[in-house]
Amino acid sequence: MNTDPIADYLTRIRNAQMAGHKVVEVPASNMKKEMTRILFDKGYILNFRFNEEGYQGIIKIALRYDSKSKRPAITELKRLSSPGLRRYASSGELPRVLNGLGICIVSTSKGLMTDKEARRMNIGGEVICTVY
Repeated sequence: MNTDPIADYLTRIRNAQMAGHKVVEVPASNMKKEMTRILFDKGYILNFRFNEEGYQGIIKIALRYDSKSKRPAITELKRLSSPGLRRYASSGELPRVLNGLGICIVSTSKGLMTDKEARRMNIGGEVICTVY
């Protein structure tokens, strides 16, 4: 049993990139699907596919690497809010990742979104993770 599925999701992506894998499989959930869509929209992953087979389903994520240096597109994935210590922030207190170059994924009352979208809509929420 996994007590923090979001941390497991981030760790699987991090480990697959460190090992140089092209594809990583992650157990699916609605929150992980939305996080995957955000990572795809912002260009951190190449592609993704949701397989609804079995009890839970699987998300297959194609990782993005630089063509010349073979370095991963994601330099760091960091979990900020955990089940033991939830981190909440208002729209003015949302962290800026690398002075706006990275993204922060926020769970708001309007769904998952990046910190920039949350600031523009003037809503806060739980700060899930940072990506750059």
